Amino acid sequence: MSGVPDTMIEITNLRSGQMLEPSMQPERMPVVNPATAQTIATVPVGTAEEVDLAVAAAREAFSGWSGLPAMERAACLNRLANLIEANVDELARLETDDNGKPLALARDLEIPRAASNFRFFAGAILHAKSEAYDLGGMGLNYSLHRPRGVAACISPWNLPLYLFTWKIAPALATGNTVVAKPSEITPLTAFRLSQLAIDAGFPPGVFNVVHGRGEVVGQRLIEHPDVPTISFTGGTSTGARIAATAGPMFKRMSLELGGKNAVICEDADLETAMPTVVRSCFQNQGEICTCGSRILVHRDRMKAFVSRFLDSVAALKVGDPLDSETDMGPLVSADHRDKVEAVIERAKAEGGTLACGGGRPRHLPDRVKDGFFLEPTVFMGLDQDCRTNQEEIFGPVVTIQGFDTHG
Repeated sequence: MSGVPDTMIEITNLRSGQMLEPSMQPERMPVVNPATAQTIATVPVGTAEEVDLAVAAAREAFSGWSGLPAMERAACLNRLANLIEANVDELARLETDDNGKPLALARDLEIPRAASNFRFFAGAILHAKSEAYDLGGMGLNYSLHRPRGVAACISPWNLPLYLFTWKIAPALATGNTVVAKPSEITPLTAFRLSQLAIDAGFPPGVFNVVHGRGEVVGQRLIEHPDVPTISFTGGTSTGARIAATAGPMFKRMSLELGGKNAVICEDADLETAMPTVVRSCFQNQGEICTCGSRILVHRDRMKAFVSRFLDSVAALKVGDPLDSETDMGPLVSADHRDKVEAVIERAKAEGGTLACGGGRPRHLPDRVKDGFFLEPTVFMGLDQDCRTNQEEIFGPVVTIQGFDTHG
């Protein structure tokens, strides 16, 4: 597949074991390659009615799937893992064209991890057990682990297949059925996974995928009365809205939201730590919830750390994600680049000193000259309580702060 495929991919939903065009809404959205700014696919604009159909299919399949021996469920998961591994090159290229991440990162880490997610939970379910406690003639206490029903799995755009499977695999392994919603920005590998799940022999209705926007498809999933379990990875504000909706309905929720991190203490071995620090800040263009967008450095090590860090950042190659030498590809979309550029301008307004980066890279290869790229950017001198230091950035922007003591 090239950056601009000869045939436009038309993504469809997975429901009841079939790849289906939406029955309620013919409208489609473009899927854009962020490296080239070219449309490479179209994805359905899902509706609440499509969600209802998928949930009904999942409910119908629940009794049969949850009643299967764990060994049979594990076999399905392992077959899907095998198919992911057999198609790793195709899936990696889809991920790169969809998200902009370097191809090597997708091929060597994220797609293999997706297969590992299914293998791990296929193995884990074979060793799950209940526990019993003898109360000395007064009775017997015991625990049971039972599937809950239909699980809603809502995944983000930054690690599309990796996090999609991280949610789906444990839900399926433990006997739940799934209605999943991938990000509408990066739906290609979820679409391909849907096809592979059919090939793997999952019973109809066990695994369903509905594409569309979060405010419609995601909202209907979290409020649906027949969906007792929700797994969501994404922004903190969206997670708060999910909790506000699902909490009063007594649904079980797993909400993986934003964060800030990274500390360099006075006894740190900078030579050993530096590659890890740089990678933790700028891998996947900084679009990972665990990226170190705020680095706290002991003042005794500040000068040495900053010198080494800026040299390492300057050595990062920003460019075509298909180039094996590329360290950073484009951001996932033009809108997201605009958001990160707004953070850069805000950091300047908050009094930050720009140590490096801050703009769009020049001299990009012709194939990606219109892509959504940003330079790796470092700020110093910002106060602890400013918005830049308090809010998740989700891009290649890092701040450095000094500290004198730690508990």
